[in-house]
Amino acid sequence: MKLSAMLLLAVMVASCAAAPVAPPPGYLFKDQLFTAPSEGINADDVFAVSEEMRHYLRTEIADQLRIKGPQQGLIDAIYSRDLLKVEYDSARTRNAAQTFHERTGNCLSLVIMTAALAKELGLPVGFHNVVVDEMWARSGDLYFSVGHVNLTVGKRQSNLLSRNDDNALITIDFVPQGDTRGQRSRPLARETVVAMYMNNRAAEALAREQVSDAYWWARAAITQDPKFVSSYNTLGVVYRRHANLSEAEKVLNHALEREPDNVHVMSNLAMVLTDEGRSAEAQVLSAKVRQREPYPPFYFFDLGQTAMGAKDFKSARDFFAKEVARDAYNHEFHFWLAAAYSGLGEVALSRRHLAIAMEFSNTRKEHDLYAAKLARLNANK
Repeated sequence: MKLSAMLLLAVMVASCAAAPVAPPPGYLFKDQLFTAPSEGINADDVFAVSEEMRHYLRTEIADQLRIKGPQQGLIDAIYSRDLLKVEYDSARTRNAAQTFHERTGNCLSLVIMTAALAKELGLPVGFHNVVVDEMWARSGDLYFSVGHVNLTVGKRQSNLLSRNDDNALITIDFVPQGDTRGQRSRPLARETVVAMYMNNRAAEALAREQVSDAYWWARAAITQDPKFVSSYNTLGVVYRRHANLSEAEKVLNHALEREPDNVHVMSNLAMVLTDEGRSAEAQVLSAKVRQREPYPPFYFFDLGQTAMGAKDFKSARDFFAKEVARDAYNHEFHFWLAAAYSGLGEVALSRRHLAIAMEFSNTRKEHDLYAAKLARLNANK
């Protein structure tokens, strides 16, 4: 089975360590192999509050904050399309100031912006990794595992651990596809959230073939939070992309020492070993991956695409339906399931899944594309 690069995009499970974590080994970094980053990389920029944000708090919603209180006033502003007017868009990860200025961002960007505004108001903030079924996206031959974070905002002077006031903490969630209430979550340290931001930036740079930028972002993520294993995996992919196989192997082996059952790291290491001509070792590792993950991301989707090319719409429908069953919020799966139903002449079901694809789209461009297709389909009733 051909293994594809599994680069972790967005957030994966990471818990807050109680004891100090040792800094990453220096041999993992090879700065001399890469050109300087195209922009400055500074952890302080992630949550930095701009003057535009301060003006918004002090002027535009000052009355609301006074009347409702800082906590409820901010939350109402965040959720109101008439006040802050923020849209969900997963095209790229932004820091707090960029998200506020552009009024758009993915869930991590929106969490960072909200946390920065809350802290400016003196409100305590807590971050959480929401345990959701693994979701995937891809760009070319890179596969991105997508997770989800949210945050809680407390009242001034309230203790985040206090259970005396049921209304002391309010969860803010920017999930576009449904309600996450009742789902399990794990607390995240602030430095982990910063590392996630930097890891996202590395992944996005890599998808744009900006390998040197990807290196510096991944390096910064590891330095920011050495316990966040996803960043080591990203750095390993960067090294392999840059044809630095020995360095990639060292980083991925280091990641496996920390998480021996991490199939994403195993997959990438197997590819590195194959590139190095160590086929026997690669096959052993690939067998472990297949045992833990017999049907990798997009497995049924690719079969569905092949069936669509052969105009076998029934088989395509069945394959796409399997992908929808294990990742119900992937707009691409719903779109192609709609296309398969259209090929079968089942217009009502095609219309239904096209509408779902539009609802779960990650960018305005995707939303408008699906909306146009749905409009044409409705016009032909």
